[in-house]
Amino acid sequence: MEQRILTLLARTPVHVGAGNSVGAVDSPVMRERHTRIPIIPGSSLKGVLRDLFLGDADAAAWLFGTGSDTEATAGALLVGEARVLAFPVRSAKGGFAWVTCPLALARYKRDAGAQFAIPEGIGEQECLASEELKLDGKVVLEEYCLACTGESDVWQELVEIASDEVWGDLGKRFAVLSDDMFCYFVEHACEVVTRVRIDDDTGTVAGSALFNQENVPSETLFYAVIAAQDEKRKAEDGVRKTAAAALDALQTKLAENPVLQVGGDETVGLGYCSVAMIGENAAES
Repeated sequence: MEQRILTLLARTPVHVGAGNSVGAVDSPVMRERHTRIPIIPGSSLKGVLRDLFLGDADAAAWLFGTGSDTEATAGALLVGEARVLAFPVRSAKGGFAWVTCPLALARYKRDAGAQFAIPEGIGEQECLASEELKLDGKVVLEEYCLACTGESDVWQELVEIASDEVWGDLGKRFAVLSDDMFCYFVEHACEVVTRVRIDDDTGTVAGSALFNQENVPSETLFYAVIAAQDEKRKAEDGVRKTAAAALDALQTKLAENPVLQVGGDETVGLGYCSVAMIGENAAES
Protein backbone atom coordinates (compact mmCIF):
# COMPACT_ATOMS: atom_id res chain seq x y z
CA MET A 1 0.00 0.00 0.00
CA GLU A 2 1.17 3.52 -0.82
CA GLN A 3 -0.13 6.91 0.21
CA ARG A 4 0.11 10.61 -0.59
CA ILE A 5 -1.31 13.78 0.93
CA LEU A 6 -4.11 15.80 -0.63
CA THR A 7 -4.41 19.45 0.45
CA LEU A 8 -7.46 21.65 0.05
CA LEU A 9 -7.24 25.42 0.58
CA ALA A 10 -10.72 26.89 0.83
CA ARG A 11 -11.24 29.70 -1.68
CA THR A 12 -14.76 30.24 -0.39
CA PRO A 13 -16.43 29.18 2.88
CA VAL A 14 -17.06 25.44 3.14
CA HIS A 15 -20.19 23.80 4.52
CA VAL A 16 -20.17 20.05 5.04
CA GLY A 17 -23.23 19.78 7.23
CA ALA A 18 -23.75 17.63 10.30
CA GLY A 19 -27.55 17.78 10.02
CA ASN A 20 -30.03 19.88 11.95
CA SER A 21 -29.28 21.03 15.49
CA VAL A 22 -31.35 22.18 18.45
CA GLY A 23 -28.60 24.63 19.46
CA ALA A 24 -28.04 28.25 18.49
CA VAL A 25 -26.78 27.16 15.05
CA ASP A 26 -29.43 25.35 13.04
CA SER A 27 -27.02 23.79 10.53
CA PRO A 28 -23.54 23.17 12.02
CA VAL A 29 -20.53 21.73 10.19
CA MET A 30 -19.06 18.26 10.68
CA ARG A 31 -16.47 18.07 13.45
CA GLU A 32 -14.34 15.51 15.23
CA ARG A 33 -16.14 14.62 18.42
CA HIS A 34 -13.07 14.62 20.67
CA THR A 35 -11.29 17.77 19.40
CA ARG A 36 -14.18 19.72 17.82
CA ILE A 37 -11.93 20.40 14.81
CA PRO A 38 -13.92 20.68 11.54
CA ILE A 39 -13.51 17.83 9.07
CA ILE A 40 -14.54 16.82 5.58
CA PRO A 41 -15.59 13.14 5.83
CA GLY A 42 -13.81 10.71 3.56
CA SER A 43 -17.14 9.70 2.01
CA SER A 44 -17.82 13.30 0.92
CA LEU A 45 -14.32 13.74 -0.43
CA LYS A 46 -14.41 10.39 -2.25
CA GLY A 47 -17.60 11.40 -4.05
CA VAL A 48 -16.01 14.64 -5.25
CA LEU A 49 -12.92 12.81 -6.51
CA ARG A 50 -14.98 10.14 -8.25
CA ASP A 51 -16.85 12.83 -10.19
CA LEU A 52 -13.56 13.71 -11.87
CA PHE A 53 -13.77 10.38 -13.71
CA LEU A 54 -17.40 10.56 -14.86
CA GLY A 55 -16.32 10.27 -18.50
CA ASP A 56 -14.15 7.21 -17.89
CA ALA A 57 -16.16 4.30 -16.47
CA ASP A 58 -13.22 1.89 -16.47
CA ALA A 59 -10.97 4.25 -14.50
CA ALA A 60 -13.80 5.06 -12.07
CA ALA A 61 -14.39 1.35 -11.44
CA TRP A 62 -10.68 0.68 -10.96
CA LEU A 63 -10.09 3.59 -8.59
CA PHE A 64 -13.37 3.78 -6.68
CA GLY A 65 -14.88 0.32 -7.02
CA THR A 66 -18.15 -1.06 -8.36
CA GLY A 67 -21.30 -2.24 -6.68
CA SER A 68 -24.16 -4.33 -8.01
CA ASP A 69 -26.39 -7.22 -7.05
CA THR A 70 -24.19 -9.66 -8.95
CA GLU A 71 -20.69 -8.27 -8.53
CA ALA A 72 -18.97 -5.77 -6.24
CA THR A 73 -15.30 -4.87 -6.06
CA ALA A 74 -13.37 -2.48 -3.85
CA GLY A 75 -11.61 0.44 -5.48
CA ALA A 76 -7.87 0.94 -5.47
CA LEU A 77 -8.08 4.30 -3.65
CA LEU A 78 -8.64 4.69 0.09
CA VAL A 79 -9.77 8.23 0.88
CA GLY A 80 -9.33 9.53 4.43
CA GLU A 81 -11.15 12.41 6.08
CA ALA A 82 -9.73 15.90 5.58
CA ARG A 83 -8.57 17.63 8.76
CA VAL A 84 -7.75 21.27 9.46
CA LEU A 85 -4.03 22.00 9.53
CA ALA A 86 -4.15 25.80 9.44
CA PHE A 87 -7.13 28.00 10.34
CA PRO A 88 -7.57 31.71 9.47
CA VAL A 89 -8.24 34.06 12.38
CA ARG A 90 -8.69 37.84 12.46
CA SER A 91 -5.54 39.67 13.47
CA ALA A 92 -5.10 43.24 14.66
CA LYS A 93 -2.07 43.43 12.37
CA GLY A 94 -1.59 41.81 8.99
CA GLY A 95 -5.30 41.33 8.31
CA PHE A 96 -5.49 37.71 9.40
CA ALA A 97 -3.26 34.94 10.69
CA TRP A 98 -3.08 31.26 9.84
CA VAL A 99 -3.00 29.49 13.21
CA THR A 100 -2.05 25.93 13.99
CA CYS A 101 -0.96 24.04 17.11
CA PRO A 102 1.38 21.22 18.20
CA LEU A 103 -1.45 18.67 17.98
CA ALA A 104 -2.37 19.56 14.39
CA LEU A 105 1.31 19.62 13.39
CA ALA A 106 2.00 16.25 15.05
CA ARG A 107 -0.91 14.63 13.26
CA TYR A 108 0.21 16.02 9.91
CA LYS A 109 3.80 14.93 10.58
CA ARG A 110 2.61 11.40 11.35
CA ASP A 111 0.25 11.18 8.38
CA ALA A 112 2.64 12.69 5.84
CA GLY A 113 5.79 11.02 7.15
CA ALA A 114 7.37 14.47 7.36
CA GLN A 115 10.49 15.34 9.34
CA PHE A 116 10.41 18.58 11.31
CA ALA A 117 10.55 19.71 14.93
CA ILE A 118 7.24 20.47 16.59
CA PRO A 119 7.20 23.52 18.90
CA GLU A 120 6.76 22.74 22.57
CA GLY A 121 5.90 24.57 25.79
CA ILE A 122 3.45 27.11 24.36
CA GLY A 123 1.27 28.52 27.13
CA GLU A 124 -2.45 29.13 26.73
CA GLN A 125 -1.91 32.91 26.57
CA GLU A 126 1.24 32.65 24.42
CA CYS A 127 2.09 32.03 20.78
CA LEU A 128 4.92 31.81 18.31
CA ALA A 129 4.23 34.21 15.45
CA SER A 130 5.64 35.92 12.39
CA GLU A 131 7.09 39.39 12.87
CA GLU A 132 4.41 40.85 10.58
CA LEU A 133 1.68 39.87 13.10
CA LYS A 134 3.27 41.51 16.13
CA LEU A 135 1.81 44.68 17.63
CA ASP A 136 4.01 46.15 20.37
CA GLY A 137 5.37 42.69 21.08
CA LYS A 138 1.90 41.15 21.29
CA VAL A 139 -0.29 39.27 18.85
CA VAL A 140 -3.98 40.15 18.91
CA LEU A 141 -6.22 37.42 17.46
CA GLU A 142 -9.95 38.04 17.58
CA GLU A 143 -10.47 39.46 21.11
CA TYR A 144 -7.41 37.74 22.62
CA CYS A 145 -4.08 39.44 23.25
CA LEU A 146 -1.33 36.82 23.31
CA ALA A 147 2.26 37.17 24.41
CA CYS A 148 4.59 36.39 21.52
CA THR A 149 7.50 34.34 22.85
CA GLY A 150 9.30 33.97 19.50
CA GLU A 151 8.90 32.72 15.97
CA SER A 152 8.63 29.25 14.47
CA ASP A 153 10.19 28.16 11.17
CA VAL A 154 7.75 25.25 10.80
CA TRP A 155 5.97 27.28 8.11
CA GLN A 156 8.91 26.55 5.79
CA GLU A 157 7.92 22.87 5.88
CA LEU A 158 4.31 23.70 5.03
CA VAL A 159 4.45 26.48 2.45
CA GLU A 160 4.98 24.09 -0.48
CA ILE A 161 2.12 21.71 0.32
CA ALA A 162 -0.58 23.88 -1.28
CA SER A 163 -0.53 25.34 -4.77
CA ASP A 164 -2.70 28.40 -4.12
CA GLU A 165 -0.85 31.72 -4.47
CA VAL A 166 -2.45 33.14 -1.32
CA TRP A 167 -0.87 30.32 0.70
CA GLY A 168 2.51 31.59 -0.47
CA ASP A 169 2.21 34.37 2.15
CA LEU A 170 2.22 31.81 4.97
CA GLY A 171 5.54 33.06 6.33
CA LYS A 172 4.00 36.50 6.96
CA ARG A 173 0.84 35.22 8.63
CA PHE A 174 1.92 32.11 10.57
CA ALA A 175 1.23 31.57 14.27
CA VAL A 176 1.50 28.49 16.48
CA LEU A 177 -0.91 28.46 19.42
CA SER A 178 -1.47 26.09 22.29
CA ASP A 179 -3.73 23.11 21.59
CA ASP A 180 -6.43 24.57 23.81
CA MET A 181 -6.46 27.95 22.08
CA PHE A 182 -6.43 26.39 18.61
CA CYS A 183 -9.37 24.13 19.44
CA TYR A 184 -11.22 27.13 20.86
CA PHE A 185 -10.78 29.12 17.65
CA VAL A 186 -11.78 26.32 15.27
CA GLU A 187 -14.93 25.79 17.34
CA HIS A 188 -15.95 29.40 17.94
CA ALA A 189 -14.42 31.41 15.08
CA CYS A 190 -16.22 29.74 12.18
CA GLU A 191 -18.62 32.09 10.43
CA VAL A 192 -22.37 31.81 11.05
CA VAL A 193 -24.65 33.23 8.36
CA THR A 194 -28.40 33.67 8.23
CA ARG A 195 -30.10 31.96 5.30
CA VAL A 196 -33.64 32.56 4.02
CA ARG A 197 -35.87 31.44 1.19
CA ILE A 198 -37.96 34.03 -0.59
CA ASP A 199 -41.56 33.24 -1.50
CA ASP A 200 -41.98 33.92 -5.23
CA ASP A 201 -45.55 35.13 -4.79
CA THR A 202 -45.10 37.51 -1.86
CA GLY A 203 -41.45 38.52 -2.30
CA THR A 204 -40.90 37.99 1.43
CA VAL A 205 -39.36 35.27 3.55
CA ALA A 206 -41.14 31.95 3.18
CA GLY A 207 -42.60 30.53 6.37
CA SER A 208 -40.17 28.47 8.50
CA ALA A 209 -37.39 29.15 6.00
CA LEU A 210 -35.14 31.29 8.21
CA PHE A 211 -32.12 29.43 9.60
CA ASN A 212 -28.54 29.94 10.74
CA GLN A 213 -25.77 28.06 8.96
CA GLU A 214 -22.20 27.51 10.11
CA ASN A 215 -19.39 27.59 7.53
CA VAL A 216 -15.67 26.92 7.80
CA PRO A 217 -14.07 30.19 6.61
CA SER A 218 -12.24 30.69 3.35
CA GLU A 219 -8.43 30.28 3.48
CA THR A 220 -8.72 27.26 5.82
CA LEU A 221 -6.19 24.57 4.88
CA PHE A 222 -7.39 20.96 5.07
CA TYR A 223 -5.32 17.87 4.35
CA ALA A 224 -6.31 14.26 3.76
CA VAL A 225 -4.44 11.00 3.41
CA ILE A 226 -5.06 9.31 0.05
CA ALA A 227 -3.82 5.71 0.11
CA ALA A 228 -3.95 3.10 -2.62
CA GLN A 229 -3.69 -0.65 -3.02
CA ASP A 230 -3.05 -2.87 -6.00
CA GLU A 231 -6.06 -3.54 -8.21
CA LYS A 232 -8.51 -6.03 -6.71
CA ARG A 233 -10.48 -7.08 -9.76
CA LYS A 234 -8.96 -9.48 -12.26
CA ALA A 235 -7.87 -7.69 -15.42
CA GLU A 236 -8.63 -9.18 -18.83
CA ASP A 237 -4.93 -9.40 -19.63
CA GLY A 238 -4.15 -10.87 -16.22
CA VAL A 239 -2.09 -7.82 -15.17
CA ARG A 240 -3.30 -5.93 -12.10
CA LYS A 241 -2.63 -2.19 -11.92
CA THR A 242 -0.40 -1.08 -9.05
CA ALA A 243 -1.12 1.20 -6.12
CA ALA A 244 1.36 3.75 -7.46
CA ALA A 245 -0.47 3.78 -10.80
CA ALA A 246 -3.74 4.54 -9.01
CA LEU A 247 -2.23 7.49 -7.14
CA ASP A 248 -0.61 8.74 -10.34
CA ALA A 249 -3.95 8.59 -12.17
CA LEU A 250 -5.64 10.69 -9.47
CA GLN A 251 -2.73 13.13 -9.27
CA THR A 252 -2.78 13.66 -13.04
CA LYS A 253 -6.53 14.32 -12.96
CA LEU A 254 -6.15 16.80 -10.10
CA ALA A 255 -3.45 18.66 -12.03
CA GLU A 256 -6.04 19.10 -14.80
CA ASN A 257 -8.70 20.20 -12.28
CA PRO A 258 -6.93 22.32 -9.62
CA VAL A 259 -10.18 23.69 -8.17
CA LEU A 260 -12.87 21.40 -6.72
CA GLN A 261 -16.21 22.10 -5.07
CA VAL A 262 -16.69 20.29 -1.74
CA GLY A 263 -19.77 20.15 0.47
CA GLY A 264 -23.15 21.77 0.05
CA ASP A 265 -24.51 25.00 -1.42
CA GLU A 266 -22.52 24.93 -4.64
CA THR A 267 -25.04 27.28 -6.29
CA VAL A 268 -24.37 30.05 -3.75
CA GLY A 269 -20.61 29.77 -4.12
CA LEU A 270 -19.63 27.66 -1.13
CA GLY A 271 -16.99 24.95 -1.02
CA TYR A 272 -14.60 25.93 -3.80
CA CYS A 273 -11.08 24.76 -2.90
CA SER A 274 -7.63 24.84 -4.50
CA VAL A 275 -6.36 21.27 -4.43
CA ALA A 276 -2.89 19.77 -4.70
CA MET A 277 -1.44 16.31 -4.17
CA ILE A 278 1.94 15.88 -2.50
CA GLY A 279 4.16 13.09 -3.73
CA GLU A 280 5.90 11.81 -6.78
CA ASN A 281 3.80 11.31 -9.89
CA ALA A 282 5.58 8.56 -11.77
CA ALA A 283 3.69 9.40 -14.93
CA GLU A 284 5.28 12.84 -15.01
CA SER A 285 8.77 11.98 -13.76
